[in-house]
Amino acid sequence: MEPVIAIVGRPNVGKSTIFNKLTRSRDAIVANFSGLTRDRQYGEGNVEGRHFIVIDTGGLAEEEHSVDSLMVNQSLAAIEEADVVLFVVDARAGVMAGDLSIAKHLRKIRGKSVYLVANKSDGLNADIALAEFYSLGLGDPIATAAAHNHGIKPLIEYVLDALPAEQEVEEFETTGPKIAVLGRPNVGKSTLVNRMLGEERVVVFDMPGTTRDSIYIPYERNGKPYTLIDTAGVRRRGKVKESVEKFSVIKALQAIDDSNVVVLVLDAAEGIVDQDLHLLGFALERGRSIVIAVNKWDGLETYHKDGVKREVKRRLHFVEYAKVHYISALHGTGVGDLYGSIDKAYQSANLKVSASLVTRYLEDAVAAHQPPAVNGRRIKLRFAHYGGTNPPSIIIHGNQTESIPETYRSYLENSFRSALKLVGTPVRIIFKTGDNPYETRKGKLTRRQELYKNKKEKRKKH
Repeated sequence: MEPVIAIVGRPNVGKSTIFNKLTRSRDAIVANFSGLTRDRQYGEGNVEGRHFIVIDTGGLAEEEHSVDSLMVNQSLAAIEEADVVLFVVDARAGVMAGDLSIAKHLRKIRGKSVYLVANKSDGLNADIALAEFYSLGLGDPIATAAAHNHGIKPLIEYVLDALPAEQEVEEFETTGPKIAVLGRPNVGKSTLVNRMLGEERVVVFDMPGTTRDSIYIPYERNGKPYTLIDTAGVRRRGKVKESVEKFSVIKALQAIDDSNVVVLVLDAAEGIVDQDLHLLGFALERGRSIVIAVNKWDGLETYHKDGVKREVKRRLHFVEYAKVHYISALHGTGVGDLYGSIDKAYQSANLKVSASLVTRYLEDAVAAHQPPAVNGRRIKLRFAHYGGTNPPSIIIHGNQTESIPETYRSYLENSFRSALKLVGTPVRIIFKTGDNPYETRKGKLTRRQELYKNKKEKRKKH
């Protein structure tokens, strides 16, 4: 499992800027669970080969009455999930009352690395500006000016040193797919897991987020091995207090990493919301096969069902290769059909094909629709081969491949998916441009070329 970094602090101290520096990508934000955890955002970082998850929490408003009310909705949950905590303060504003409250809470934490980051320190005398922050009792402040990229490199080095090694998730002796059941709170994940297993293995309680940790359940069905990953896990009723605290997004994201197939559970009564799309987007970024289960289908009126189907077609058009099932986990309607799609998606994700066959399919696709020309020169795609599985990766060699537009990449993805009969899995296309042996080599001019060159230079002088 990947280690986790949480960024906490008052509003407008630069937490989001530091978040962007750590993730190093505008596209790194994979979830904005505003309805569940208010302003927390999740991103993925990769520095010097170290992978980690970053949580950017919303600002802690100073008008709140106590540290508990400040922290419980977002930052406390983020800190509990984290291995490293970055406490960001404003070097220009100095120590504020909110900083004292947060620092008091952080000093009580055990087993986590806490770093004090004094942001917006550009143009200030570091010794004077940072002196008062020692009163927070969290060690030496790290001076940064994230907006100008000052001090970020030392900060990243501190973070990398503090990160624990990635934990290996327990491997089960199974040759079958590992299935992550993913979805928002109260969409019926645990009920679906129970129905798929045929027994009450996961506690079901009619309240959003009654369960927290992911659990791994190896089992067999019709002689085939499977492992179900319930991304909500088991919780005792006596410990259910607040739904926000009980749903761990981090556990869900880590479970996606360890799965082969993701069953995304949607609520037919509520329709598709942004959180569903964020979770789906993260699963696709990780290259996982997708099966979509629209739950709570029984009891809906016909007009409501038609509306849900239209919405699914419209909002999930980018994963039209994923099989959609309309089910009722509570009554078992349509649940058994999920396994056929899971098996096909798993087989497609792990398909292995010879280079000659992949190249032939590439030639067929190019013959049907030529790549565009760049500066008057036609892009040439010469040959292809398999680059890996889960998801299927196809490496295509040619010239000027860096200029291939996204539309043509999508065309090739769909062509390979159709030719290889891939179901439920994304396809990654990787282009490789061969080296030009004449790029750094200047040919010797002929006698005629030299005369022409000399005449041209004389004309310029006159």
